[in-house]
Amino acid sequence: MNIFKYTICAAVLLCAFTFSFGQNKPTDANIVGHIIDAQTKEHLPFINVLLKGTTIGTATDASGHYYLKNLPEGTYTLSFQSMGYKTQNKNISISLNKTIEMNIEMEQDIAMMDDVVITGNRNEVSRKMSSIVVGVAGPKLYEATNAPAVGCALNFQPGLRTENDCQNCGFMQVRINGMEGHYSQIMIDSHPMLSALAGVYGLEQYPADMVERVEVIRGGGSALFGSSAIAGTVNIITKEPSSNNFNIGHTTTLMGGSAPDNVSNIGATIVSEDRKAGAHIFGMVRSRAAYDQNNDDFSDIPLINSSSVGFTGYYKPSLYSKITVEYHNIKEFRRGGDNLDLPAHEAMITEQTDHNINGGSVSYTWFDAAQKNRVNVYTAMQNIDRKSYYGAGKDPNAYGKTTDFTVLAGGQYTHDFQRFIFMPSQMTAGVEYNYNSMEDIMVGYNRDLEQKVNIISAFFQNEWKNEKWGILIGARLDKHNMISSPIVSPRINLRRALGDVNLRASWATGFRAPQAFDEDLHITAVGGDVQIIQISPDLKQESSQSFSFSADYAHAFSRVQIGFLAEGFYTRLKDVFILEPKGQDEQGHTIMERVNGGGATVIGVNLEGKIAFSKHLEIQAGATIQNSTYSTPYAWSEDPDVEEVKHMLRSPDVYGYFTISAEPFKCFKIDLTGTYTGSMTVEHFAGYIEKDRLETTPTFMDMGLKLSYDVHISPHVSMDIYLGAQNIFNSYQSDLDKGALRDSGYIYGPATPRSYYGGLKFNLL
Repeated sequence: MNIFKYTICAAVLLCAFTFSFGQNKPTDANIVGHIIDAQTKEHLPFINVLLKGTTIGTATDASGHYYLKNLPEGTYTLSFQSMGYKTQNKNISISLNKTIEMNIEMEQDIAMMDDVVITGNRNEVSRKMSSIVVGVAGPKLYEATNAPAVGCALNFQPGLRTENDCQNCGFMQVRINGMEGHYSQIMIDSHPMLSALAGVYGLEQYPADMVERVEVIRGGGSALFGSSAIAGTVNIITKEPSSNNFNIGHTTTLMGGSAPDNVSNIGATIVSEDRKAGAHIFGMVRSRAAYDQNNDDFSDIPLINSSSVGFTGYYKPSLYSKITVEYHNIKEFRRGGDNLDLPAHEAMITEQTDHNINGGSVSYTWFDAAQKNRVNVYTAMQNIDRKSYYGAGKDPNAYGKTTDFTVLAGGQYTHDFQRFIFMPSQMTAGVEYNYNSMEDIMVGYNRDLEQKVNIISAFFQNEWKNEKWGILIGARLDKHNMISSPIVSPRINLRRALGDVNLRASWATGFRAPQAFDEDLHITAVGGDVQIIQISPDLKQESSQSFSFSADYAHAFSRVQIGFLAEGFYTRLKDVFILEPKGQDEQGHTIMERVNGGGATVIGVNLEGKIAFSKHLEIQAGATIQNSTYSTPYAWSEDPDVEEVKHMLRSPDVYGYFTISAEPFKCFKIDLTGTYTGSMTVEHFAGYIEKDRLETTPTFMDMGLKLSYDVHISPHVSMDIYLGAQNIFNSYQSDLDKGALRDSGYIYGPATPRSYYGGLKFNLL
């Protein structure tokens, strides 16, 4: 429980830091008011109130009231914003020694088109005006699904699917539009900090409490964010302090009705009275027992003991500048296999990792009073120390040590033209440097992988836009030290608004560098031995071209709001990375080599629909229908009798999700959620079975139910009580391999069996 002591100490220090800053020069020019829901007439807490053109802002308190004081003289726009509500902008004249009362009614935005996103074009813009479709997973979704970590709720986005790829260690990856995890770029606050090593377990290590929202772009994004953004981009946006609050909670889950998973959270936000400085801190402790589904004394879900602590903070030196800081420390021990109470090398199979992750970022933003010019300078770093054991047959030499250091630095300039050639436009240009140094040592496997990546980048784009049209043309130049020549990745995006309909079309190119990725740093136990991935010395970059066309519709009919999205996508891959069997090394370990294949094509459509009958009943559902094929079949097994594959493995042609949120009476909420995974082809290596073979999986429907009640103890103290079940119908893999000879990579379908949970959370506002 030391994590909570450290978090509380950090809260006290940050509180002193925050309130040490002086006040704005007194003008006695103030704005006060309250904000209510237009339908229910209930007061709304935590609505952001921003004085546009400055860094001044606040948020409504627990009673839905706000207060801005000592404001500068002049004519401004006051903006009222919150996720799930339509943004309102009000022009206002501010005078010395005058207090203005402004009360606001806000309407729900079921399609969330007014939500502000940044991933679409590297600048803040509403989803409605974004040049590309940006999906958003917010706090409501994480609460409804009882998700403790960032990756646990990403299934509830069109085109996204998370999967567990290992019985022993629970290695998770996110697939976008049917493509493997290493085709996607994972970022924190728009910074590509998650290196190849961090990507192995990262989505399950970052706690949900550090996240304000997760933004998702499907389709080629290399023109924006460089290498590895072929399938899409997942951007983790950390929480920004807006109002003083404190919360502490605990959840217990019983996996399979027996194996406990305990998660404790603590968080606090401190904001200075003049709103010039603020900080949000978080802490999480997780203890999860291993789970054995088929009673063979080998775990099918690994044990985890982890702790996380971190903070985000800001300071506003002036009306037109802001400094933002983020830091996180994550410690995690996970282990799977048998005899988990013994040293790793005394078990028949052990996959064990012990991570210590330290990361953070600093950014400085400046803009002029007219908001025509903006400059952002940033740097981010992350260091990972990992001790590991990947071994079978009581091998005493399977211990390893990995170090990984990433640093990123860059700058971006944006200028708004009132008219450029034929329309108002926004020009963005920037430079970026990314360095990663990784060394993965496993003496017992004669493995000493040392990889240094240096990428120097420059990007430029111009977006012409108004309410009806958007035309974006841009390109990014990357010089990767593992590729001889610079790579230029252009993009074109078009948007056309026709009343309630937004039409979008895009084309983008992308690439993947010939370097080690997350899967390459994971060693799989197969048939009582291990399977090791190595990189071919002749591996060259993989390139892509992506096309998409989408139409989204949003409309309000009196008290009913609906939204619908249809998005077609097509990606063509050249020199695609594949794994080929290369026999055994001198020690008898199976070697798989990453080489270039021919080409591949991914084509499909994402569908999403939303309907809200009121604030008290919302329904959302999405589906993906797609096909992923290689142009030339390739051999995944050394057995000549085993058929080659042309369809991408572990890629179902149909998958989807739904969420239903109901509030039948005040303070009581019901959330029903579910994901559907269609049939797919999965490789199954010999060991527990006699020969390698391809398996066709069944379909799965994983449904969850959560009941929650909010008890208001006092005007400033509340308690959330909740209980629920995950995978209600126990739609879980039934043919897992057993024993020491199993193929630990032969795992598919929902991440957990039927599980039950309950918890408490106290909030102090």
